[in-house]
Amino acid sequence: MKISVALTLLAVMTLAGCKAPPPPVTDDTLVTTEVDGIQLTHRHAVQAPQSFTPINETYRALYNASVMNRPDFGGKLIRHLNNGKPFTVLGEVENHWLAIADVDQEQLLGYVSPKAGVVASQYDDTVKRDRRRVRKNPNAKKVCVDVGGQSKACRNNDTATWILE
Repeated sequence: MKISVALTLLAVMTLAGCKAPPPPVTDDTLVTTEVDGIQLTHRHAVQAPQSFTPINETYRALYNASVMNRPDFGGKLIRHLNNGKPFTVLGEVENHWLAIADVDQEQLLGYVSPKAGVVASQYDDTVKRDRRRVRKNPNAKKVCVDVGGQSKACRNNDTATWILE
């Protein structure tokens, strides 16, 4: 009887020291990496940068840009930025790419090309400068056609629409 109690106690103490294995690492597992003295939290699928210069500013997307899992076009596509929508730039990494997060968040989502966005306060001016400028032809003649009575329709050369006069 004493031997069975002793073996039972030995088995209990042996099993009590066992830990459950850690959960398996997936692409969605959050990890923390220190780069140039800065702690970055990101999904395991997102590659940590080799260098990091903090920016921490709100930008707006200039087009539907691809968010990559590493700072170059050879990485995997994670998601897209929506044209005109704000996002947070955490910092600049190698190849001048931008490490980004959702607005008011600190978790690194991925990387976008430096041409993908502009500081939010400069967005409107940047878009205005980028608009296609229509050149007016000073030699263009006004084309008009009689439409009955004393009315006529004239073509607006800037927009190619007809206007009744």
